Amino acid sequence: MITDTLRVFVTVAELRHFSKAAESLNLSQPGVSLHIRNLENEMGAKLLHRSSKQVRLTEAGEILYKHAKQMMHLYDGAKQSIRLLQHEVTGQIRLGASFTIGEYILPGMIADYAKQYPHVNIEVTIRNTEEIMRGIREGILDIGLVEGKVSAAEWTAVTPFMKDQMILIAPSDHSLAKERVIESEQLQDQIWVLRESGSGTRAFSDQFIAEQGLRVKQTYSFCSSQGVKEAVVSGLGIALLSEWIVQKEIKYREVAQIHLKEHQMERKFSMVQSAGLETTLAHRMFIQHLLTYVS
Repeated sequence: MITDTLRVFVTVAELRHFSKAAESLNLSQPGVSLHIRNLENEMGAKLLHRSSKQVRLTEAGEILYKHAKQMMHLYDGAKQSIRLLQHEVTGQIRLGASFTIGEYILPGMIADYAKQYPHVNIEVTIRNTEEIMRGIREGILDIGLVEGKVSAAEWTAVTPFMKDQMILIAPSDHSLAKERVIESEQLQDQIWVLRESGSGTRAFSDQFIAEQGLRVKQTYSFCSSQGVKEAVVSGLGIALLSEWIVQKEIKYREVAQIHLKEHQMERKFSMVQSAGLETTLAHRMFIQHLLTYVS
């Protein structure tokens, strides 16, 4: 590394002697001479006046010595800051989350994490699953928390961290709301309110409709789970959403939960990271907190 060569040069300049510099750096004298020769070749200028008794800087050497000291100071400061990140929980986490996780689970989780590690800055991006995966791939995000099926690739490390119960909901005055349990056949020719393409919730809904062989009368799509929920509350149609999203609305009977006979609807929430990501202590403590928080 150039920093090694600069350190040799600075040591020779300060001790004014090749052999003393070699002893200080635990190098051979020929090794020190080689570093200086390579540096002079790179700079295209003589840096040291050599004599049998001592070494002194040339004018070019004086200029390089001044800048080399600054560079070594910056380099050592960077190393110290990185070491600090590895032993003290500080720094920044660029966190991405799909809507269900980002809007209904993550706020409480981060608040709890911040009580333990108040010096970590967390920047949260909430997008659909497809966009979060793109952010991880492009290095814009450090950690992604997404819903639904995620295919691991060479560049990703995928870790499921909790299960999510999906719930079929309908407007409170819908004909299905009067039924305690329904057969899948009763879902034929319904109006569905869906998330946009690229959403984990949309992928789950599309798969459910296809697996049950349902005819769909009409669809409306919204780019947020909140929009889907409000559309159902307003009587637009039925929808599949995470239980995290509709707990209050079911409790206060703003929407009705529709129970499908002998059918459990679950999916996984997963944590996604770049396989080559250099993690700091802040990242590792967040991951540990995440797994503890949801267990």
